[in-house]
Amino acid sequence: MSTLTTGSSIEFPRSTTESAAGAAQAAAIAARLERLPLTSYQRGLFAIIATAWFFDSMDLGALTFVLGPIRQSFGLSASETGLLSSMSFLGMFIGAASAGLLADRFGRTRVFQVSMIFWGLGSILCGLSPTVQTLGAARILLGFGMGMEFPVAQSMVSEMIPAGQRGRYIALLEGFWPLGFIAAGLLSFAVLSVADWHWVFILQGIPAIFVLIVRRYVPESPRWLASSGNAAGAERVMSEIEAKVSQRLGGAALPAPRPEQVELRTSQGVSTLFSAGYRRRTIMLWCLWFFALLGFYGLTTWLGALLQAKGFPVTKSVYYTILISLAGIPGFLTAAWMIEALGRKPTLIATLLGAAISCYFYGGATDQTQLIVAGLCMQFCAFGMWSALYAYTPELYPTHVRATGTGFASAVGRIGSLIGPSVIGFILPTAGQSGVFALGAGAFTLAALAVLLLGEETRGRTLESISH
Repeated sequence: MSTLTTGSSIEFPRSTTESAAGAAQAAAIAARLERLPLTSYQRGLFAIIATAWFFDSMDLGALTFVLGPIRQSFGLSASETGLLSSMSFLGMFIGAASAGLLADRFGRTRVFQVSMIFWGLGSILCGLSPTVQTLGAARILLGFGMGMEFPVAQSMVSEMIPAGQRGRYIALLEGFWPLGFIAAGLLSFAVLSVADWHWVFILQGIPAIFVLIVRRYVPESPRWLASSGNAAGAERVMSEIEAKVSQRLGGAALPAPRPEQVELRTSQGVSTLFSAGYRRRTIMLWCLWFFALLGFYGLTTWLGALLQAKGFPVTKSVYYTILISLAGIPGFLTAAWMIEALGRKPTLIATLLGAAISCYFYGGATDQTQLIVAGLCMQFCAFGMWSALYAYTPELYPTHVRATGTGFASAVGRIGSLIGPSVIGFILPTAGQSGVFALGAGAFTLAALAVLLLGEETRGRTLESISH
């Protein structure tokens, strides 16, 4: 690849002259973004995106708390319950794979808004489903919207926050998943005390109206605008962002941008994921996402039902699931500190291995105390793993395929999350709960090995320097 020295590392097609001009524009935009002090303006944008993520996570987590009542309502076997719980992950696979391509083609904010409409509609349809077949179809639609939102939100935050704080803020974004999960549990606990599971989904579909806030206040990524060749749009949005940041600083002058090396793009689209500079990263990420999500969702989706199988009533199983999930809050906060203090790789490996060990002991717990202690440790590590995973993935690809690379990694992970609950439904009758948690421990260990052998460290580096 040929290079210039007028800005940050980036790649662009077209003729050599147009490509150099586009790369210089993208480099200038990246340099201007990176030199911005972090103010209440960027934190406000983050809060809006994180709130949407929170509502989305509530919908995803709800099934953990209502799977038992749904199973009883429709008289489902263990294998049928596993297949039903996998339907949302089938939708997430389709949504994640398509959202990345769409976001790199049409923009981050447009696809983000569309995803919110899909998951809100899907949740309401889940609540209105009279049969298990219609519920399965509604879960696919709900999953499609959720699968669209997650990789796009990661790209939006990673492209807005400067390198020094980027990992921490994406980790904090993922922290809204355990908060949403706990909120879904509290809502389920309250609703199931007075009504049936249908109302849990109906109530969770209402917050999709938050899309109006996103539409009004969240700008398009100037990095994406420059990468897609819209120089005028990138300049307009960048100037607006600079003006608002300066206003938050009391009108103070902004630091001067620091130019870096520019790299012209010689590949484009999905082919970039398997080009010489990114093939190793793609293989590592796909293995990481597949095994991590197979273990996490295979176990988490069944937690409530497994507790009921141990003899706990529905409301008691919901209570214990909420209790152990509370450990996810210090888990993601610890990970948010670790990824900037120690790095992405050590954090991922530590949390994955911690989750594997905790899983093993959770499956072998013989009394209530052991169950809760092992469950707390498992959720602490698992939600910490999520924070590091989401911080790491979008950093490994250049702007023009960042959402595509993130989306495909997420889609491969959804294959794991699709397989996990179904496999557990089939092996539970023969291997028992100890076999189920041994499967989860093995999956987490394989994910850690992928990072150890193939991963690279990105802490403290700009997105453009990582892409170079």
